[in-house]
Amino acid sequence: MAEREGKGRRGYHHGNLREALVTAVLGLIADKGPNGFTFSEAARAAGVSPAAPYRHFKDRDALLDEVARTGFELFADRLEAAFDSGGPSPMRAFEAVTAAYLDFARTKRSYFVAMFAARSETGPDVPRAGDRAFAVLYRVCEGLVRHMPAQERPPIHMMSYHIWAMCHGISELFGREDTRSRAPIAAEELLEAGAAIYLRGLGILPDD
Repeated sequence: MAEREGKGRRGYHHGNLREALVTAVLGLIADKGPNGFTFSEAARAAGVSPAAPYRHFKDRDALLDEVARTGFELFADRLEAAFDSGGPSPMRAFEAVTAAYLDFARTKRSYFVAMFAARSETGPDVPRAGDRAFAVLYRVCEGLVRHMPAQERPPIHMMSYHIWAMCHGISELFGREDTRSRAPIAAEELLEAGAAIYLRGLGILPDD
C-alpha cells in the first residue's frame, strides 16, 4: 500500500513554512490530484494565512514546482543508492534501479505525481533535479553495454529513454487502484518480463 504523504495537519512553526506547505500539498495531491487545489487551500491545509505562502512562492505553480524539485531529489537519491547496491554487476545494478523506480512511484505517490505535473516555469531547479535521476539510468545502460563490441552497441541515450519509458509506463499503469486490482501480474513481474525481452533483443541477455 502506498505511503500516505502529507497526512495530518502539522501547522506552521517559525522557520519551517516552506516545509509545512510542501507537506500540505502532498496531502492535497493525494486527495484531489495536482490540479485540484488552490493556493489558498494549500495555505489552509498548512495552517497558515492565505497571504503566508507568498513569503516563499509567487503562486500555486511555483509551490508545485518546489514539491516536484524535492521529489526529484529524493528520487535521485533512491536511484543512486540502488545503483550502488548493485555493486560491480551491471545486471544487478539494472535490477536494483528499476525496482527502486517502481517502489518510489508506489510509496511516494504524491511526490511522483507532482514531479511530472509541475510546469517548471520558475527556474531550472526541477529540470536539473530530473537530470540527476536520468543520469542514473544512463549509467545503468552504460554498464549493460560495456562489454559489447563497439559496433553492436545501441545508442546509450536512446536505450536510457527506453528503460525510462518502460519503468514510467508501468508505474503509471499500476498507480491506478483499478489496474492493480484487475491485473493478473504484479508490476515488478511485468517489468522483469518486459526488460528481459528488450535486453534479449539488444543481445545483452542470451536467448533461452
